[in-house]
Amino acid sequence: MELFLMNADGTNQRQITHNGAANFCPYFMNDGKRLIFASNVNAKGFDFDLWTIGKDGQDWSASPPLPASTGFCVFSPDGQYLIWASSRPKPDSHEMNLFIAKWVE
Repeated sequence: MELFLMNADGTNQRQITHNGAANFCPYFMNDGKRLIFASNVNAKGFDFDLWTIGKDGQDWSASPPLPASTGFCVFSPDGQYLIWASSRPKPDSHEMNLFIAKWVE
C-alpha cells in the first residue's frame, strides 16, 4: 500500500513511498509541503507508527515509537494539535482510543 499524490483532476500522478509496507491515512501538514501517515515499515503485522514525508517523497521522519498500533491521524483546523487513534491502552486488543497532543516540531 504505497502512497501516491495527484492533482484534483487525476493528472500528475506520482508515487511518494517506495517501501513495500502498508502506508495509509495520509494527511497534509500545515506547511502544505509534508504529509503525516501511518506505516508498518519498521514493524511486523498490524503494528503501525506515524511518519512524515515531503510531498516529493524525500525527508522521511518517524515519530517516537509507541508501544501499540497508531494511525488515523489528523490535525486540528489551526494545525496546532494532532489527533490520532491508538491501541495503546490495550495493545493486544483491536480497541482503539483517540489521543490529542500539541504538535511541536
